[in-house]
Amino acid sequence: MKHSLKVGLSFGLTSAIITTLGLMVGLYSGTHSKLVVIGGIITIAIADAFSDALGIHISEESENKHTAKEIWEATIFTFLFKFTFAVTFIVPVLVCPLGTAIIVSVAWGLSLLGIFSFYMAKEQKAKPGNVISEHLLTALAVVAVTYYVGIWVGSTFR
Repeated sequence: MKHSLKVGLSFGLTSAIITTLGLMVGLYSGTHSKLVVIGGIITIAIADAFSDALGIHISEESENKHTAKEIWEATIFTFLFKFTFAVTFIVPVLVCPLGTAIIVSVAWGLSLLGIFSFYMAKEQKAKPGNVISEHLLTALAVVAVTYYVGIWVGSTFR
């Protein structure tokens, strides 16, 4: 796989899953509002995709070993993957009751992350179980922390 595509896919997918799930779970536990959760997903899909794409752009430039074309490809791929994967989380929110949508979204995100981690481990000749566990535990920690922060914010600032 081309370096710029790999950078965009790996960073965009991982960031989309973790930031979108964290935001969704935090907003849900703090507000229980479908409108707020949908607004948050759309905001993350746009603002964070641009932010991450610029971050990748600057990171790739700072390595001083990629062509301008490779840097721009990585930038564009990061934006496209981050945006695309983030907006997939809107679907469960639109078609399910909000509590169910959050559970479906967490399952969807962890499944994507697990599958990607498996393929990445295989490519690196690493033990898939270790890589998958590390990535899923990190994602679950984000979900747990944002859930409790949302409860705290919702109970403190109402």
